[in-house]
Amino acid sequence: MEPGKRPIQEDTLRVTGKGNLKAKKIVYYILGVLEVLFAFRLVFKVLGANPQSPFVSFIYTVSQAFLSPFSGIFRTATTKGIEAQSVLEPATIIAMIVYAIIAWGIVKLIEISRPVQNTEIR
Repeated sequence: MEPGKRPIQEDTLRVTGKGNLKAKKIVYYILGVLEVLFAFRLVFKVLGANPQSPFVSFIYTVSQAFLSPFSGIFRTATTKGIEAQSVLEPATIIAMIVYAIIAWGIVKLIEISRPVQNTEIR
């Protein structure tokens, strides 16, 4: 190094949209809760779970509010066994797919509306 000259120090500062990440996590968390509810409902219906059970009744009641837009698209398939009645609800499967697509779309809108900014300071 030459006398009288100072070394150049380079620092990089990166600013990112932390709000984007938080909003995306919230959307995916809500989607996860809905998907778990729908998965429980689907399994309980197919296996013929007792609707009088408090937990099963809770799952059916809460998930029905989110399934109502999809009711009636297809008929439900019902089979009667010796002990239980098995029901396949296509509306539940359709709702799982549609809500996943909606959540993906919301996340993409969040990314578009608030782009990540990279700022470098030297």
